[in-house]
Amino acid sequence: QVQLVESGGGLVQAGGSLRLSCAASGRTFSSYAMGWFRQAPGKEREFVTAISRSGLSTYYADSVKGRFTISRDNAKNTVYLQMNSLKPEDTAVYYCAAAYRTIVVPSTPADEYDYWGQGTQVTVSS
Repeated sequence: QVQLVESGGGLVQAGGSLRLSCAASGRTFSSYAMGWFRQAPGKEREFVTAISRSGLSTYYADSVKGRFTISRDNAKNTVYLQMNSLKPEDTAVYYCAAAYRTIVVPSTPADEYDYWGQGTQVTVSS
């Protein structure tokens, strides 16, 4: 069993930055590939970024490429999402998710992730 707890969300002006954290419980964090998803009001949940369990491979949605960076610290059981140059359209609830596999890619269905956090709100004002 893995529990995921996101933090770091908040209100920021367009062009600003935020860093989200997702802390995982348990001693097998390094066995999970991790992803970040987001869901805006009235929209479907969408893939944002993912990182392999080693941290060597990362993937990004086109909408965030060059602005967001995913990283992980397996010693701290934490995955991070650094968000720069934020835009109002980045406003959403952000969720981290864990998949018991080596790697996840943008096309990996959300239902193939094994655990999800409760989400953290990110609001970008114009």
